This record gives sequence, structure tokens and C-alpha cells, in this order.
Amino acid sequence: MTQPRREVLEKLTPVLTKRWLSPDAWKIDVYERLDGYAALKKALDVHPDDLIQLVKDSGLRGRGGAGFPTGLKWGFIPQGDGKPHYLVVNADEGEPGTCKDLPLMTYDPHSLVEGIIIASYAIRANRAFIYIRGEAVHAARRLRAAVKQAYAKGYLGTNILGSGFDLDLVVHSGAGAYICGEETALLDSLEGFRGQPRLRPPFPAIAGLYASPTVVNNVGTIASVPYIVLGGADWWKSMGTEKSTGPMIYSLSGRVVNPGQYECGLGITLRELIELAGGMKPGHNLKFWTPGGSSTPLLTAEHIDTPMDFEGVAAQGSLLGTTAMQIFSDQDCPVYATWRWLEFYHHESCGKCTPCREGNYWMVRTYRRILSGEGTHADLDTLLDTANNIFGRSFCGLGDGAATPVMSTLNFFRQDYLDYIEGRTAPRLNAKALVGAH
Repeated sequence: MTQPRREVLEKLTPVLTKRWLSPDAWKIDVYERLDGYAALKKALDVHPDDLIQLVKDSGLRGRGGAGFPTGLKWGFIPQGDGKPHYLVVNADEGEPGTCKDLPLMTYDPHSLVEGIIIASYAIRANRAFIYIRGEAVHAARRLRAAVKQAYAKGYLGTNILGSGFDLDLVVHSGAGAYICGEETALLDSLEGFRGQPRLRPPFPAIAGLYASPTVVNNVGTIASVPYIVLGGADWWKSMGTEKSTGPMIYSLSGRVVNPGQYECGLGITLRELIELAGGMKPGHNLKFWTPGGSSTPLLTAEHIDTPMDFEGVAAQGSLLGTTAMQIFSDQDCPVYATWRWLEFYHHESCGKCTPCREGNYWMVRTYRRILSGEGTHADLDTLLDTANNIFGRSFCGLGDGAATPVMSTLNFFRQDYLDYIEGRTAPRLNAKALVGAH
């Protein structure tokens, strides 16, 4: 294992992760000793519109994948409309490789609760929800315990800290459907319906939960708010880049010595992150990687010095996404990896739209044929044509997420496909065992 250089170590900026290693930080008394709920007390003395402006000035962008400006989203909520407003936190973390929200909710749940109270006050919402993935049992228990403690301390409920502001917070566990990470499918599921994406417009800011104005934000986005309130917009902008401000939790997995979470200012490069993670495992050389989870176009070793911010990754034709960086080496097969991801997307497709439902079904079958040594050259054209007919034509982003690894591996690693088709690479799958497989 190589030791990171001092200048690389200095790029670590523990903000959202600063309490993770503190014993019992999930308990409210420990959280309060570590500046917990100080931001809430400060925020309740400020006009809600000023809080929205503060978040706008900070440049905070969504941490769930799209990177939309958070303050701008809050500002879309119409005020004085006579309707109830809702805040919904998307904690349905299910993207393959993504693991930044789960430890935050497990080790520092009160930072999320505090952020929810401040955000709800800003958009004038008196009811908020955390929609958490059903399999995240331990994190859900910690969140429910934190909510109970916050009620007992007067941070939730009626007349919070004597401010006249009321807020009820509900933790709702989903049933483990990846599609419910899409905000409108999440809202349908929260209302008790089958989780499927809605046609837009209207957008959630106008007609979201229960047909009322709703803000849907990611866990990391909302948990950032207390730090911005305490530190100020200029302090937040002192980290990251001009257009991608603040710190980000990067999740490194795969062929690195020390996989895990590394919180650094936006704009750090993959080379520096791998160095922080102790380097590549012995005997492994970087071949390809995902900048933001399996739904983002793959990048290669040539892109190792790409700035890991919204603009830098986009300039390379990919997306920052959830900063779930799966690191693959020269001992890994991009064709096999893409097939594994496609099996996931095929299984998780809600089936509402034809391109995603049918396209993923046929792409999975084509990959099985190639990996079992029975592929043809025409299969590559079929894959690319199918992916192109899914991308941009599906009802939501799940279809795009399934198509991008297909298109990017065919672009960068076409020879790997040809090696299976032309017999230079031994089959990875047993064709007979796959007969009748779904």
C-alpha cells in the first residue's frame, strides 16, 4: 500500500462525515455537543426567503445525481397558494456501487433530521417524509430513533423552540424497488400506489405529493444545509470549484486497497482519490471505472486526471451521478460487468414504457449469447441499435442508465466483445444453463 502524499491528504475535507467516527454520534446528546441543532436555532431567527437565498448563494447542487441547484428548486415552490407544502427526502439508495447515504443515516442521522427541519421551514412545509430503501433496516432504525429523540427535545412537533413553526416528520420504508429512486415514482409509492414514474409536467414543485407543492431532495443535499447555515455561503464555496461548490462524498469500491468513503472538495481527480485509497491492489492496473454509479457512461484509464465535478465529468461525456466510483482493473471484463448491470436494470424496470421493458429484455439475452460463446458480429449492431432506441426515449432515467454502459463499453472496448465472438476469449457463461433463464 502506498501512503498518500501530504498535498493529496490535505484535499480531504470532512464536513458531512466529520461525526462518523465519534462514538454514539447518532444519539442526540452527543450530536448536540458536536454543534448539533445550533444551525436550526440560527435558521429559525431568519426569514424563510433569506434561507432560500443563502442556499442559492452557496451554490449547493443536488447530491442525488442530477446536480440541480438546490436553492433554485426550493424557490420553485409557490408561496401563498393556500395548499400544504411537503418536503420528501429521497433515501432510496439503490444504484449499484452507491453507498454514501446509508452510512450518513446510520452514523449521523440527526444531521439529516436537522437539515429537514431547516429546509421545511424555508419552503413553509409542515410535514416532511424520509423515504428509505426497505432493505436499509439498521439505518431506518437509527432514523426513527433520531426522530423520536428530536420530538422529545422539542426540535419536532408544534411550536418548535418557541418559533411558532410546526413540523411532523415521518420515516417511510419502501419495498426495495430501484425505480422508487425516481422522484415521481417515489411519490406514487409514498401515496400507496405502485411505484411508477409520472408524466411531467406538472412537476413536483407544483403538483407533487398529494397533488401539492413538493420538494424532493437527496439525503446528502439536505444534510449539507445545517453546515451552510452555520458556516455561510462563502465558507461553503471555499471548497470545490466555481460551479461545483462544496465537499462531496466519493464512494470508491473495487480494485483499490482501501475501498470506502472519501469526502473531498468537488474537483479532485480520480488519480488523487485512488491515492487516498492506498492505490490499486497489487497486480492490478486501472482499465475502466464508473464516475457516478453503473448508470453513468464508463470512463477509462485515460480519464484518470478528470476533475471529479459536474462540469469536468460532463466534458468527458459522462455524469458525476452519485459519485459511486467502481474501479475495475485489467483483470476485469467490461463485457461481463455490463451484463451484470443489465441483469439488474432488466429486473428493476417497472415495465411502464416499451423501450425500457422490451429493450432491456433483449439486451440481456444478447449479452448472455455473447458471453456463452454463441454471439455474432450482428449482435453488436443489435446492441447498439437497441441502446440507442432506449436512450432518451424511456419514460424516466432508468432506461438511460441501462443504455449508457452498453454504449460506452462498445465505444471503448469493442475488441473485448469481438474476442468473445471470434473465440479468442473463453466463454464466461454456460449456454445450456441459461436456457429458460429470466
